[in-house]
Amino acid sequence: MLNEIKENINCVFDRDPAAQTVFEVITAYPGFHAILIHRISHYCWQSGFRWLGRFISHLGRFLTGIEIHPGAKIGRRFFIDHGMGVVIGETAEIGDDCTLYHGVTLGGTSWNKGKRHPTLCNSVVVGAGAKVLGPIEIGEGARIGSNSVVLKAVPAGSTVVGIPARAIEPKAKKTGIPCDPAAEQLHFDAYGTTVNMRDPVAHVINHMLEHIHCLDQQIDAMKKALNESGIQYVDKPMPESDDYERDRLDEI
Repeated sequence: MLNEIKENINCVFDRDPAAQTVFEVITAYPGFHAILIHRISHYCWQSGFRWLGRFISHLGRFLTGIEIHPGAKIGRRFFIDHGMGVVIGETAEIGDDCTLYHGVTLGGTSWNKGKRHPTLCNSVVVGAGAKVLGPIEIGEGARIGSNSVVLKAVPAGSTVVGIPARAIEPKAKKTGIPCDPAAEQLHFDAYGTTVNMRDPVAHVINHMLEHIHCLDQQIDAMKKALNESGIQYVDKPMPESDDYERDRLDEI
């Protein structure tokens, strides 16, 4: 138990630059308190004292603003930053070295008994306000951007953003996006995202606009060929795509 407490304290310093001293972490970090309370409530739940486990969990929610069902399974070095509004359901499973920010929900989409909450593999980061719903698996090292709504499984190492969540490029080295050296070393991105990440919706729309532009050029060439061969083509005015629109989408 003492070793686990030390691990939990050390992981706070690894993932939160605002942490100053061990005493501060022990006395003023609700995420740290919530995990300790959950260990006790989970032990009671597993031992058959389910009302007691639920009551201890309820006290933990009152003290920290973090609601963790005593039936949830949580691995080592789990870190909840800020914490207010975090909800973790009964059948949720969380691996080692995972990080959750405030407002995260690991919820269910069914009223049926059995597995109905998500499984987070090792080293997953879930950004503030994200909702991960249903008995889905979030692969090892995956990142979920703030305020995303995840309804489908996420492959290992990938990053998803948006509502519903969509995958963007899984590896920064493939996209040329610069990473913070400390984040690269720890395999950790605060809030699950970086400033330079692309919006996948804007990326797709840009490709569609480029495709339409290419089609316009091909149609102009076909019209010219028809006119040169003696077939009169009656031109009708059409609205043209504006380069300004594409530039604005790149800025979004």
